[in-house]
Amino acid sequence: MPEETIFSKIICKEIPADIVYQDELVTAFRDINPQAPTHVLIIPNRVIPTVDDLEEADEPTIGRMVRVAMTIARDEGIADDGYRLIVNCREHGGQEVYHLHLHLMGGRPLGPMLLRKDGL
Repeated sequence: MPEETIFSKIICKEIPADIVYQDELVTAFRDINPQAPTHVLIIPNRVIPTVDDLEEADEPTIGRMVRVAMTIARDEGIADDGYRLIVNCREHGGQEVYHLHLHLMGGRPLGPMLLRKDGL
């Protein structure tokens, strides 16, 4: 069984967060260190450490995460101009909390996804 995470404590309301959506599969809350005017994290209620830990049975949860992102983007008024969805996986992917999470970011132009530092 995966270890409890700071995110699982948010789901259970053991620690405070600005929760914008919650149902039986997923929880969405505002990032405490936002990188854009709208920066919401959407997480499965069951701890799934990384994308590589997904199982076939998780497909409804992953689909719900994306649908919730779409709904929040519309509610936040960023859908028409566009937004970004990001999932980081492990150290090289920039994952900091090992509880799968989807970043919904928007509200301003976000620029390129990666800065080209090595000419590739």
